[in-house]
Amino acid sequence: METNTLCNRHIGPDESDVKKMLEKIGVHSLDELINQVIPADIRLKEPIELPELLTEYAYGKHMAELAAKNKLYATYIGMGWYNTITPAVIQRNVFENPVWYTSYTPYQAEISQGRLEALMNFQTAVCDLTGMPLANSSLLDEATAAAEAVTMMHGLRPRDQQKNNANVVLVDEKIFPQTLAVMQTRALPQGIELRVGQYTSFEFTPDVFACVIQYPNADGSVEDYRELTAQAHAANCKVAVAADILSLALLTPPGEWDADVVFGSTQRLGVPLFYGGPSAAYFATRDEYKRNVPGRIIGWSKDKYGKPCFRMALQTREQHIKREKATSNICTAQALLATMAGFYTVYHGEEGIKSIARKIHATTVSLDKALQALGYNQLNKAYFDTLRIALPQEVSTQHLQSVALSKEVNLRYFDNGDVGVSIDETTDVCALNTLISVFAIAANRTSESIQPVSEACVIPDTLQRKSSFLMHPVFRSYHTETEMMRYIKRLDRKDISLAHSMISLGSCTMKLNAASEMLPLSRSEFGGMHPLVPADQAQGYLEMIQNLGQYLQRITGFAGVSFQPNSGAAGEYTGLMVIRSFLASIGQGHRDKVLIPASAHGTNPASAVQAGFNVVICACDEQGNVDMDDLRSKAEVNRNELAALMITYPSTHGIFETSIREICELIHSCGAQVYMDGANMNAQVGLTNPGFIGADVCHLNLHKTFCIPHGGGGPGAGPICVAAHLVPFLPSHPHFADNSTANVLHAADGVHAGVNDLSLHTVAASPYGSAGILPVTYGYIRMMGAAGLTAATRAAILNANYLAACLRDTYGIVYRGATGFVGHEMILECRNIHQETGITENDIAKRLMDYGYHAPTLSFPVHGTLMIEPTESESLAELDNFVEVMLSIWQEIEEVKNGTASKEDNVLINAPHPEYEAVADNWEHSYGRQKAVYPTENVHNNKFWINVARVDNTLGDRKLLPTLYGVSQL
Repeated sequence: METNTLCNRHIGPDESDVKKMLEKIGVHSLDELINQVIPADIRLKEPIELPELLTEYAYGKHMAELAAKNKLYATYIGMGWYNTITPAVIQRNVFENPVWYTSYTPYQAEISQGRLEALMNFQTAVCDLTGMPLANSSLLDEATAAAEAVTMMHGLRPRDQQKNNANVVLVDEKIFPQTLAVMQTRALPQGIELRVGQYTSFEFTPDVFACVIQYPNADGSVEDYRELTAQAHAANCKVAVAADILSLALLTPPGEWDADVVFGSTQRLGVPLFYGGPSAAYFATRDEYKRNVPGRIIGWSKDKYGKPCFRMALQTREQHIKREKATSNICTAQALLATMAGFYTVYHGEEGIKSIARKIHATTVSLDKALQALGYNQLNKAYFDTLRIALPQEVSTQHLQSVALSKEVNLRYFDNGDVGVSIDETTDVCALNTLISVFAIAANRTSESIQPVSEACVIPDTLQRKSSFLMHPVFRSYHTETEMMRYIKRLDRKDISLAHSMISLGSCTMKLNAASEMLPLSRSEFGGMHPLVPADQAQGYLEMIQNLGQYLQRITGFAGVSFQPNSGAAGEYTGLMVIRSFLASIGQGHRDKVLIPASAHGTNPASAVQAGFNVVICACDEQGNVDMDDLRSKAEVNRNELAALMITYPSTHGIFETSIREICELIHSCGAQVYMDGANMNAQVGLTNPGFIGADVCHLNLHKTFCIPHGGGGPGAGPICVAAHLVPFLPSHPHFADNSTANVLHAADGVHAGVNDLSLHTVAASPYGSAGILPVTYGYIRMMGAAGLTAATRAAILNANYLAACLRDTYGIVYRGATGFVGHEMILECRNIHQETGITENDIAKRLMDYGYHAPTLSFPVHGTLMIEPTESESLAELDNFVEVMLSIWQEIEEVKNGTASKEDNVLINAPHPEYEAVADNWEHSYGRQKAVYPTENVHNNKFWINVARVDNTLGDRKLLPTLYGVSQL
């Protein structure tokens, strides 16, 4: 074994393991297995063309060289991104801690109490700061949160507005350009019109159902929106407010002036800039809108013995269940970044947050006074942290910019020649005086060093916050690093992550997130970069993005790529919008139907509806394949209206369908496009690819196949790759309209930030989406190389078939491919178990927790089953331990079946068994404690103790309590 290559550290089974596994599977070689699994007509003839692999050490040196090409200037551009100070205790114990970054979305509440509490902290902080009663646990970014607000308000229109087709949203012109751009993209296919103008001139005519304003606005001015809000409500219209969450420590929160929705970014609550993302958006609203809120909501509930606990509430409104009728297509959000922001509020508390906000404001006031003394005209009467400055006649913008750059300072430059300055948490006295000197030199004046006046304030009394916030004890207890460190540790001990055991969730690809891939994320050269700095300051980022784009194009067989979508579902939506734009360009804009197999992930139909399409579901046959007769029939019936087919490959049933080429040809013969969902790309890389198969566009879940960690529900990244004819329709961005770098990137092998002559779409706030986590994927590809990536795919298929061979004679495998093998995942049959014993797949999932395992995917895509995906990263030892556990559970099921164990009182229906129950003086079960909590020797040696018993799911939905204060109402 060569020890210095990532491939040998990333892939679990070694050569001797492979031999044993192949024998169990019943094939002679790994080549034979791959030939049996993947149809011959879609196998690549040549290896992927990628650079020679780097060792982990060499990659570290390479990233240091790239980092050195990023120039970190003092940046005061603002516009939704602000430098911040990440407390070291949070960086070290959360951001860099695999327990936090390798955990999965907390659907299994019993083994997720730590991150559920952390997200409840986040929701509580958002509610307190905004003055709203309900918040979700994060959205992708501020701009998409704005679009979600519009969609929600549209869905909440009263009957008279729906009857009269009220479809207009009034948008104040002083909103961030990227927010407006994303709102416009999302509004178009939904038939919503945005009217942009001055909020003082809004007219609430009968066709208007809502308005959107920004607080403080894009110029930095703090406006009083009370009268506007009253006018809107008088006209039965709703008001959504984009609010700077840190400013709300000093400003009257929108909830106190009756706003209906408040949204924005929590990036400045201790989350690095990351060249635009990822960071957690927030979304707060009224309690009566709880069933319409996009994203996930954490709420209180109780376990079976009455202990208060947390869970994800109201899941029935999510796309997994409601599909095309879901409130949103959101799947991945920004859980890890929301966790960090929540901990930031816990660490600082009310007084700490106020102190930070006051310092920022006082520094801004001091700068304002100094600039006015130098002859500059500051235009904002009331502000928090941002000044808009009109230059004296003798000072040109070009000269000021030249002076600023010579001092390594970035400012915001308006089209009319005005200059913007946004102060942040990191602006100290030295930085302030450097700023003043820039303006002094530009005006040919001298300046003296000043000290900020700590009590300086220009916020009118009527707009100043009077109410308290962050009053819960959790925000008042952990202000020393010792206490904070221990609090974080107490929470992470409650959660199962990849640091504990395999997470076998089907369709989720919970593989290794290697430390060498993660390390560059902690470098300030990557974390401290504002997304709108001049291109020559971001050469390290741009070189990496350009190279990564080329690699992904070669891996997928496509001609262009956009990194802007910042989740898999966002990638689906973006790909469909690209198809929509292409069809419109060739006079086929009337095509409005999308075919989707019944087995598809719920985000597919939800994304199609969001992109303005009507969904036509096609059936699957008894073998789990797309029913070709039904597909042909529906394609023919809808031939003239068909826009696309969305298909996952290999399918969500875990098999490589042999008819995939025929399917693509059929759809193309109808004049439609093929969208390939990249959720299962981990079974394709190096062996086949969407372009070779015949698709036109795919998205890639970088947080699955390409090693970006799941983070407990985000961050994610969902870039799309497209065929040559779709490259001109990739997303755009308003800040790159005149940016030559975007054109260069577009010309350079199709890597697209988004500029050309066509009317395009913006789908995320940041030009490159979640650029800050791209080094993980870049590192995975550079350190694995073409051969390593292919070996990983082969190992993923091997591991899945090994588990299938081990479990086929007990549970049984629901679907197999044409030759009797599975792909990279499999569906275990549990329906017969329920019929014979009353034990459900949910009982099996909960019992797995007693053995120290996260549950597989429950009842998807087939109700009453478990879907398992082991990934290539798991060793034979771990696979064998999992098999031992599953067979032990099978024996426990058999005991119920044959009457040895009670149907009413057994280890499965009572699972999981929490620590407090196991050590209690009273034990009332018909089985012993050891059987409950130490069922095998391996568990005895490595026990993961569970904090709560089975959680009551219905209680938490009947009475939604989304803040820490709610426990008293249980």
